[in-house]
Amino acid sequence: MDSASTHAYDDVRRPAPRAPRALATEAVHAGRDDLARQGLHAPPIDLSTTYPSYDSRGEAERIDAFATTGAEPDGPPVYGRLGNPTVARFETALARLEGTESAVAFASGMAALTAVLLVRAAQGLRHVVAVRPLYGCSDHLLTAGLLGTEVTWTDPAGITDALRPDTGLVLVESPANPTLAEVDLRAVAHACGSVPLLVDNTFATPVLQRPAAAGARLVLHSATKYLGGHGDVLAGVVACDEEFAGRLRQVRFATGGVLHPLAGYLLLRGLSTLPVRVRAASATAADLAGRLAADPRVARVHYPRIGGAMVAFEVHGDPHEVIAGVRLITPAVSLGSVDTLIQHPASISHRIVDADDRRGAGVSDRLLRMSVGLEDVEDLWADLDAALGAAAQVGGRTRSTASSGV
Repeated sequence: MDSASTHAYDDVRRPAPRAPRALATEAVHAGRDDLARQGLHAPPIDLSTTYPSYDSRGEAERIDAFATTGAEPDGPPVYGRLGNPTVARFETALARLEGTESAVAFASGMAALTAVLLVRAAQGLRHVVAVRPLYGCSDHLLTAGLLGTEVTWTDPAGITDALRPDTGLVLVESPANPTLAEVDLRAVAHACGSVPLLVDNTFATPVLQRPAAAGARLVLHSATKYLGGHGDVLAGVVACDEEFAGRLRQVRFATGGVLHPLAGYLLLRGLSTLPVRVRAASATAADLAGRLAADPRVARVHYPRIGGAMVAFEVHGDPHEVIAGVRLITPAVSLGSVDTLIQHPASISHRIVDADDRRGAGVSDRLLRMSVGLEDVEDLWADLDAALGAAAQVGGRTRSTASSGV
């Protein structure tokens, strides 16, 4: 890598100070500020796994510095597990959108959460206080003790009383998966005292809320969802202060949960349209939530106060028949794509959670979770209406058969 490329890589990771910019502007330009000076418009994709250097003494010093603080080495990259210029662009952009010093990307959202838990465990702080509901696999990772962690489940009001000397983390998700329950992030951050608060901001994205501004030290995203936005990239990221970011980079280097450069490129591209996508999908979701709330075939609708593109609703009929009845909407797990997805959490995303714990967190067996995309609202409603009608007919036939004793 020549000196100009080296300088450009440093510019990506440590951009010059500048005046504050609006979120929509940051989404388009963050992580790309150096491109015009290089005569480029689209960011390049660096697929290198290793980088040549004729200064092995200098390499040794840089690697020693990384081992001490976890700060990315000055100058050109060393090896793909230490860092990558394309991924660094996404990390820079996401940190700006969330209003944090740094961000560290991983191969998936679960890899990102695992790294956070390993950082705290390495410091002898294995106890976690968490509020349900969480994403099912996050719940399972904590409950199963796979990383040697111990979890205390509580409601937001009980966080302070649940803290112990070995508590290393408080974990909340707001709006929560899949019930869309919300917590007062400022109040929770205050209840945590000196214990770091991690907020899973996957559903809201920085378009709707910035947890760091409310006192969270760590902001987690399954970047697979809205940040990528097109259902074609798997990734996770933690936005945080530089001190914690250094520890996360060390864990990432040791465990190998790195993000592929092509995924970093797709995520950076996804961020550029994030505000537009989230706001458009949120408007449609709010419309559908209102129609569902007025529909007698629907028992209850969950929709967050802050808005968003997620809608959860409980049906009187068989939820499995609704899943089977959609034609335009895709019956699939995940969320945050440009197309609308629907799934039954008790069967899929939260199946791994103990049934009693699941129901206690409000995840009923009749709950459906819908990620609203960018289709026309009338087309989506026509599809939902038909699926709800089919489910109601099946439910009516079932009740009739049962009452006749057949």
